[in-house]
Amino acid sequence: MLLSMEHLRKEYPNGKIAVDDFNLEVDRGEFIAFIGTSGSGKTTTMRMINRMLNQTSGTIKINGKDISKMDPVKLRRSIGYVIQNTGLMPHMTIQENIEMVPKLLGWSKEKREEQAHKMIALAQLPDEMLQRYPGELSGGQQQRIGVVRALAADQELILMDEPFGALDPITRESLQDLVKHLQRDLGKTFIFVTHDMDEALNLSTKVVIMSQGKQVQVDTPENILRHPANEFVTNLIGEERLIRAQPNILTVSQIMLTNPAAITPDKTLEDAIEQMHERRVDTLLVTDKDNVLQGFVDLDDINRIADAHTPVSRFTQDRVFYVKANALIGDTVDRILKKGVKNVPVVDEDKHLVGIVTRTALVDIVYDALHGAPDANEKPASPINADIHAAATREGGEMPQ
Repeated sequence: MLLSMEHLRKEYPNGKIAVDDFNLEVDRGEFIAFIGTSGSGKTTTMRMINRMLNQTSGTIKINGKDISKMDPVKLRRSIGYVIQNTGLMPHMTIQENIEMVPKLLGWSKEKREEQAHKMIALAQLPDEMLQRYPGELSGGQQQRIGVVRALAADQELILMDEPFGALDPITRESLQDLVKHLQRDLGKTFIFVTHDMDEALNLSTKVVIMSQGKQVQVDTPENILRHPANEFVTNLIGEERLIRAQPNILTVSQIMLTNPAAITPDKTLEDAIEQMHERRVDTLLVTDKDNVLQGFVDLDDINRIADAHTPVSRFTQDRVFYVKANALIGDTVDRILKKGVKNVPVVDEDKHLVGIVTRTALVDIVYDALHGAPDANEKPASPINADIHAAATREGGEMPQ
């Protein structure tokens, strides 16, 4: 066991009890999400782990050692920490930011430099960014650096305090994927505070639901969805998520087309036009040599390019909206209706392109849900129909065009 918290309590001088009798055991490699309403004690609990706050009573042990007996500075250097505003030093280069904790730990210059190059690669950013300053990067790029900086000193335990709350949805999803892959591939232990239930359910191996300083339910995402402990948990999860968790709901992989029109970045404008003509499409997905989704090109992009030998990489749009193959159809319908897109690429857990879901295919499902009133000989409407009906009516009850 890496981390244990026993009978943890935090009471402030004014008598306010922020955390009351909190107990949790965390094994190595787990991804724990703390979630609850505002003031539930989730951030307070996490901040006691690295002694940003000291508990009033109870014990916290890391590798069997009581943290209250440790030097707080040394403790914090042994724990990775990621916050919403990244915490990057603006006057330092990205490399200097990444090397900061390893330098404090006495690592050699050569080892620090090697680690910086490794970390920028893990962040899926070009090596030349190491010499830039935080202000020269986008918010999403800065947050990627913030995540890998927390891993730079090879700490076992990483704390993340609502790191993606200020980012736009597409950037947020991209960073969620990054964190999930890093946690899985590196075998680190993450404690993640969030107010976003979808984020908690998608990322974690265990969810800790809190209210008024107390644990309400601690379980796997699947068990929480199927067996909410009480009305508070049910309301926090939301009726639609509970419906989608039923075992007879379909996933995207069951309705996707498995041969999407795609092209690699090294192909030319001429190749793109030829493939569009052959496939009778006005958009091509762009994948690398390993079939990892990179973006897309559409007819409008192509019409602006004069030179037929221009490589596809020059006019690829990299902000691409995609869904996972194991995503629930109800979620996908809702998101497509909100985005107004004609189709959505489908990827696996490693972002390999595996298919495409067309808006046209989903129209029939929505139509059946809204208008396919069963007769006496038909079975009752399924949860997926109820879910899709809810998604469609949220958009004004009109059929997508």
